[in-house]
Amino acid sequence: MTINQAFTIFQNAGGIRAARIITENTKKFSRFSVWRIAKKLRHGVPVAKIIHKKWFFGLPFYTNKYTLDPRPDTETLVSSVISDINTDTSRRILDLGTGTGCIICALVKNIHASSGIAIDKSWRALRVARHNIKKLNLTERIKTIRTSFNKAYKFSEKFDIIVSNPPYIDANDTRVNDGAMHDPKIALYANDNGLAAYKAIAKNAKNWIKDSGKLYLEIGIDQGIDIKNIFINQGWDLQRTENDLGGIERVLIFKLAQK
Repeated sequence: MTINQAFTIFQNAGGIRAARIITENTKKFSRFSVWRIAKKLRHGVPVAKIIHKKWFFGLPFYTNKYTLDPRPDTETLVSSVISDINTDTSRRILDLGTGTGCIICALVKNIHASSGIAIDKSWRALRVARHNIKKLNLTERIKTIRTSFNKAYKFSEKFDIIVSNPPYIDANDTRVNDGAMHDPKIALYANDNGLAAYKAIAKNAKNWIKDSGKLYLEIGIDQGIDIKNIFINQGWDLQRTENDLGGIERVLIFKLAQK
């Protein structure tokens, strides 16, 4: 089957943008593979899950059904960190719930001599993160550990920067777009009205961060007040907030309160 034939079928199944991305990122087309891809498009499978690649902060990341696809909203989190620091100064970074590893990889690539640790409780997600870390030539600068931010894990050090895009959709909320339906539930949903992960981080991250360090969190729509209260009650000071490109409050930045 020719590329033009495949393009037409993909366009009919998922639109011209999907057809263009898939044909540009696929080397060979058989009738069976084109039929299989078109079927996925008709069922709302995101293009990134079909070609197993998503660009994030100018970097390509492998993704699959075990990881959340990197999203533009999360680039606000990375930008918030970079805008706060001198990128020529070394930083130690901890990424909580790393998934594809896109956040910590983007930070380490853009902060000179920085390094860090990425954790996730899913061994399948960590396989994806390790793949991306290797592809981006960051294996000497980023290590991975299988653990959860719900546990009081004892790291051998404290960190300058802690980042996280935790699950924040209420476990009882069924309003999820078609693309997110193909992401792992473990990366999307949380108990306590979507706040359970933040409660765990507010408690445990106090033991992982330097007194001068900062914690950067992505949050969901209209969660700001609740999450601010959770952290303030756990002894954190809110430094500032950042909006995403749509003007939605998307990132909260905290430091430990002075004793």
